[in-house]
Amino acid sequence: MNSRERVLCALNHREPDRVPIDLGGTRQSGIAATAYHRLKERLGLRTPTRVYDVYQMLAEVERPILERFGADIIGLHRRCVAFGIPNQDWKPWQLFDGTPVEVPGEFNPVTELDGSLVLYNKSGEPIARMPKDGFYFDRLDKYPGAAHVDPEAQEIPVISQQECDELGAQAEALFHNTDFAIIVALGPPYELFFGLGTGDFTAWMITLATEPDYVRALYERITDVWLENLRRLTAALGDHVHIIQFNDDLGTQDGPFLSPRLFKELIFPYYKRGLDWIHQNTNYKVFMHNDGAIYDFIPILIEMGVDILNPVQTTAKGMDPVRLKKEFGDRLTFWGAACDCQRTLPFGTPEDVAREVEANIRVLAPGGGYVFASVHNIQANCPPENIIAMFDTARTVGRYPIGVPQDQNS
Repeated sequence: MNSRERVLCALNHREPDRVPIDLGGTRQSGIAATAYHRLKERLGLRTPTRVYDVYQMLAEVERPILERFGADIIGLHRRCVAFGIPNQDWKPWQLFDGTPVEVPGEFNPVTELDGSLVLYNKSGEPIARMPKDGFYFDRLDKYPGAAHVDPEAQEIPVISQQECDELGAQAEALFHNTDFAIIVALGPPYELFFGLGTGDFTAWMITLATEPDYVRALYERITDVWLENLRRLTAALGDHVHIIQFNDDLGTQDGPFLSPRLFKELIFPYYKRGLDWIHQNTNYKVFMHNDGAIYDFIPILIEMGVDILNPVQTTAKGMDPVRLKKEFGDRLTFWGAACDCQRTLPFGTPEDVAREVEANIRVLAPGGGYVFASVHNIQANCPPENIIAMFDTARTVGRYPIGVPQDQNS
């Protein structure tokens, strides 16, 4: 099987030749520039490390690395991935830890007296800050909803026809010149739950709980724009893309941010409206990135139209992979869940990593419906030996048919 066939087979809940692998296909399954640069040094690849996502400081994963680790997915990224900064006119820069990288030409953070880096928009307003010796930026700007402006007066970004045409041309080239499965991200212009709280999450939570009419009017406006963006982009992409992604975060590590009842009543209808449109008008599979302890939401997400759940945070409360596979594995593809990026991958040994990877593959891979990736992005402090152990174990253990340990057959 080639990569595209392998991924589509797994997404259709059939067993391919091996478990499909994702390294850098999304901004939630990527790798920090520091970890990536060290990994390349370990493998003897001496090329510049480009930071394509200056928000999270994620590296652009190059073709030799994709091939080395058997990656099957490639992301179709918009030109301005973060903060409206176009990925062009690359220039040399250096991370706090001394890692040499290339960044977009318009990435020009200002260094404050305490050593922090601050990004400003064209109006001179601060929009993001990275503390000294930090690894990524925190947003300072506020999304619609936080300011409590009349929804009809909100400026919601519409994707331009020029950008759609550019993405369409890129998708066509990737489709015909590679055998990767192709994923594109185009959710609502603002995440309907977590994203709208940026700047003052507490105030947004109060608004959500006490002003449902205002919230519905705002969601209606955002969803209208999302549908228009979907119409424009999918017309340009055609059948050259296989998966479409949207993001929201409903859970902490110990429990959800809100009740499933409130989500079902107030947020669900607007996401479903967009996902129904995707399923009715395209052949794309719908991928949702949703962190944390979200077990109670999973049946609702399936009803909403989600085909793929990422990152499957197995260490969060209630997110036991055995339980998830047993209860939802016939209706949902799990994308991630390979290795804990908070503890095992950065702080364990290569042997620890290999054991965890093997255990999770043996649970999640049988019957298809599984794509291998780390639990969220590979962080800056992850040793190259552990990253190599993670992907090499996947390629070894992930060959079908996959045996299941005796204690899980009982």
